[in-house]
Amino acid sequence: MSSVRNLTKFLVLCLVWGLTWIAVKVGVNTMPPMLFAATRFIAAGSVLLGWGAARGTIVLPQGGNMLRLLVASLLMITLCYGPLFWGMKFIPSGTAAVLEMSLTPLALLAFGIAMGEERWSLVRFCAMGLGVFGLAVLFAPEIMASNTSSSTMLGLVAVAWAAISSAAGSVLARPLVSEFGSSFLSGSTTLIGGIALFAASLLIEPHATGSLSSMWSWQVITGWLFLVIFGSLIGYSIYMQLLRDIGPARAGSFAFVSPAIAVSVGALLAGETITVLGVAGMVLMLLAAGGCLFADQLTNLLSAPQKAKACSARP
Repeated sequence: MSSVRNLTKFLVLCLVWGLTWIAVKVGVNTMPPMLFAATRFIAAGSVLLGWGAARGTIVLPQGGNMLRLLVASLLMITLCYGPLFWGMKFIPSGTAAVLEMSLTPLALLAFGIAMGEERWSLVRFCAMGLGVFGLAVLFAPEIMASNTSSSTMLGLVAVAWAAISSAAGSVLARPLVSEFGSSFLSGSTTLIGGIALFAASLLIEPHATGSLSSMWSWQVITGWLFLVIFGSLIGYSIYMQLLRDIGPARAGSFAFVSPAIAVSVGALLAGETITVLGVAGMVLMLLAAGGCLFADQLTNLLSAPQKAKACSARP
């Protein structure tokens, strides 16, 4: 039953975070990107922590756990979304998606192994390689169209750092989820990271103060509410639960499914075209996600004939 529940949560996460691309695009077209992200995280974190306080379930971490929480919050939110939105100003969105989404599960596996939260698996590694290839195929036109100027290289570095930072923070936060609960971790990391990101926005983005006092359009408000409710309150909380229950590598394989959902929704709602090459890329990514999720079962299945042969060879 728990495996079915985790699979259901995973599919919901993929759907929700696949749809957030549209909401983000609507917001950053008219709002300072870092400010738009920061206000979303502060609102979501305040709601989650307020809900936990009303239920009397909040227990504040002490000592080393508090330090771990602060570092994880900065890595997962501030040092991830700040560079990510800045870097996307200099490179095509497709290139950014391939780089960020392909590095995320790979970095989660690497940090998970380094911190003792994951085990090495050849099946899982091959599945991730297949997913990276599928992402490259899906966004091949935008990748080929990008240039290699110095600003582009800086943008690529910023987006790559965002994926690595988020992965490190996720693995660092996993032990805290088991001890303090997913709601508290979701609320505290988004609130702490959002506040730091808000301060950075006021320092870096020239129109941040004016955007706070101006009237937002209904499209921006709708996108912001979608990100708060579905992207953070629901999606981020589910992600924390999956980190705890199935581990960083399998939880991170959402990165191979969400882009396919985003491209499909773009075709349905915005009239964007999907090529045969794009369909092939999405199929590869879905196969990769399945390989990551069921890596242990596939490993046991592949090793079963060898074990049976070894048993039969015994005198």
